[in-house]
Amino acid sequence: MVLTLADVPLASVEALLGRFGLALHMQPDGEAITGSFWGDSEAGLVGETVYARNDTPVHSLLHETCHIVCMSADRRAGLDTDAGGDDLEEAAVCYLQVLLADDIESCGRDRLMADMDEWGYSFRLGDTRSWFDNDAEDARKWLFGNDLITRDDTPRYRLRR
Repeated sequence: MVLTLADVPLASVEALLGRFGLALHMQPDGEAITGSFWGDSEAGLVGETVYARNDTPVHSLLHETCHIVCMSADRRAGLDTDAGGDDLEEAAVCYLQVLLADDIESCGRDRLMADMDEWGYSFRLGDTRSWFDNDAEDARKWLFGNDLITRDDTPRYRLRR
């Protein structure tokens, strides 16, 4: 079973989003999640707010958060549900979510990658770890080129300009 927001200290999630100037809006259990592209318990996004419930998977919250971080300011200004973006940006989102998992207490990148595999993320080399370690150089370069990470993969905790 994948890690959900109920399994981690919410304060660490809020602190992470706060570093980017983003807001987390927790919705009541059972309520439809505002701005959710996938529905069910998957996180949603509108503008610079990420919407979730206690049963929202941590990987989903991180993925949607990273979409907001990686998109242009123009796209962010009109963001409602569908993050859009091209394949390279999608790869960058996946890479960044792995890096940011280390900032969430009781999560970390190893657990996040296992959850991504369980949920069904699809990579050329099969599993998330193989992709991250051996096939994600294009995503790293994109993130570095957009000043979102340093050369040593440290997140800069800023939104794409």
